[in-house]
Amino acid sequence: MRITFLLPPDGLYGGIRVLATYAHSLSLRGHSVTVLQPQHPKPTFRQIIRSLRHTHRLPKLPDAGPSYFDNLASPPPPGSFQRIKLPHTAPITAADVPDADIAIATWWETVEWLQALPASKGKKAHFMQDYEIWAGHIDRVDATCRLPIPKIVIAQWVADLLQSKFGRTPIARIPNAVDAALFSAPPRDKHATPTVGFTYTPMHNKGADIAIRAIEIARQQLPTLHVVSFGSMQPVNTLPLPPDTDFRFRVPDAELPTIYAACDAWLFPSRIEGFGLPLLEAMACRTPVIAAPAGAAPELLAAGTGILVPAEDPHAMANAILHIAAMPSSDWQALSTAAYHTATGYTWQDATTHLETTLHSLLAR
Repeated sequence: MRITFLLPPDGLYGGIRVLATYAHSLSLRGHSVTVLQPQHPKPTFRQIIRSLRHTHRLPKLPDAGPSYFDNLASPPPPGSFQRIKLPHTAPITAADVPDADIAIATWWETVEWLQALPASKGKKAHFMQDYEIWAGHIDRVDATCRLPIPKIVIAQWVADLLQSKFGRTPIARIPNAVDAALFSAPPRDKHATPTVGFTYTPMHNKGADIAIRAIEIARQQLPTLHVVSFGSMQPVNTLPLPPDTDFRFRVPDAELPTIYAACDAWLFPSRIEGFGLPLLEAMACRTPVIAAPAGAAPELLAAGTGILVPAEDPHAMANAILHIAAMPSSDWQALSTAAYHTATGYTWQDATTHLETTLHSLLAR
């Protein structure tokens, strides 16, 4: 198959990591894959002033940093994969897109671009990873959900939302996997100093403020609690990290397993989440997760791989931190092992096979 992916401008976003993985895997299977991405718009004067006020730095575009396309393993055969960073900003138009069998979009704005393409650019598929109303433009997001473009979803909650709110049934639910060759850690005991970690971002929907508040509450009873964190954005004055946090900025993938494995529990406080790749990444590194019921957390934690807490409840998250810190070693190791087996029991090869079969079925319609 000739497959084109329409992606938003590049950045360290989980949705881009997922599509980069699929594009690479499909090319290794002999398909001709093209990935298109527009440039980021330049910062507005207001964005520059806001960045200087909150971070004392000029804003940096994600284009200037690392990319999930940088270190794709196993180079595909020549000519089977190309990633094109277009010389212009959004939108992507028909003039940018090669003729193909399948054209896939993900983020709601890319679905608008997809809808405008002629039939020669391929049969259309919406790879829906989230309900992106947290970014604004609710009416436009809803309009893309209603389009008669076949939907592929990554979590059950997305399938349920499409059916209940828009009367649309996805053609497939394909959960994300984790790269077990990268995200892995040997069996271990709890750390001598209780340690938790979380992904830092000031984006409200990710709920870092909830994790920070939970840590503050837990430290009232457990003042020795150590905290590690990483993020693709530097901490801002309006959302400071807990004192003495070991924070890493734009961590290379190869260093992430060490961070996850340094923790007794990983906090996942998201208010809204499409899937939540840190869930799988931490679990694959044998770190149990304390999670709010967002994204795939209810599905992944159902097998006893962590603790599910109510949404937006830092007190419940703090109690879960204290519970794991007080666990006997044998109980924690059982939780750690369950997390590892759940995360590694389903691979990207499994997911790619499911996607490949789905695309062949779409072509056969």
